[in-house]
Amino acid sequence: MAVLGVTVFALAGCGGGGAAWNPMAEAGTGHGAALKGAVTRAEAAKIVDNYVAVNNEANATRNANLLATVEGGQLNAQSTADYRTFATWTKTDQDAYAKPFSYTDRTYYIPAGEGWFAVEARASGSKDPALLVFDREGGAGGWKAMAAVYMDGASVPAIAVGADGLATAVDPSKRVGALAPDEVSAAYEDLFATGGTTTGRSLSLTNSVAKDAIKIYQERDSGTDSAYATKSYAAAKVVRDTVYALRLKDGGAVAVLPTAHTSTYALKPQYEPSFQITPTEEEGVFDPAKRGAVVDTFQGVG
Repeated sequence: MAVLGVTVFALAGCGGGGAAWNPMAEAGTGHGAALKGAVTRAEAAKIVDNYVAVNNEANATRNANLLATVEGGQLNAQSTADYRTFATWTKTDQDAYAKPFSYTDRTYYIPAGEGWFAVEARASGSKDPALLVFDREGGAGGWKAMAAVYMDGASVPAIAVGADGLATAVDPSKRVGALAPDEVSAAYEDLFATGGTTTGRSLSLTNSVAKDAIKIYQERDSGTDSAYATKSYAAAKVVRDTVYALRLKDGGAVAVLPTAHTSTYALKPQYEPSFQITPTEEEGVFDPAKRGAVVDTFQGVG
């Protein structure tokens, strides 16, 4: 099964060593004639339009093969799981999912010298913006949406754009503040696994995303069956391990990254000989058998 992250991660611009980045200086100089974007804004618009059209067509009949032609990575893993569990949803949720959508109020962020681009947009019927990333899966082939992160009552951080109209990609392995962008996923998953007592301590624990993850950890064994079974979380392998990061106007960075963890609901040893766990209706789509432990895998985008 899959879960969708609800915010991108903004990394602070202070600390972390290295030369300071000057957004005003870059805005004045641009990125140099040699560095171009992967697409023009007009080309990016056509790519997004095509994604919306094919996505709407695929959603109408839950055609996973069709959707995979315009969607990849974590996002496609989530959509595929949605299609498989669709029959377990309420009629209201089914109707909402199948209803055609569009993206308006678009702002394109095309990084200089990179093979991908991002777009901030608003999905029809939503008050909150989203940040989408488009890339060529495997570096070749057609353009696909790799991530779509819908902001939950928040705004997309202010992304820096140079005089040439291009954004600046950030090396995911270089620290920005307390963490490098490619370290954030492990820190985020630590919130589920330990409540944020190890690598998760490097994250801000005051935002709603962190609070929700910590709450899940704290309430993992508070259910009515907690006397008989325990629940634990652990980081899992992501479908596509690619981090996309852009420089912010304040010198920090915004990162769109893959996340994944497992949730294991297992009988306590003393009850294993006498009891079995019945999967939920949604879990039963993947494996309906009663068993001593039910393991769910969640693929997300943060």
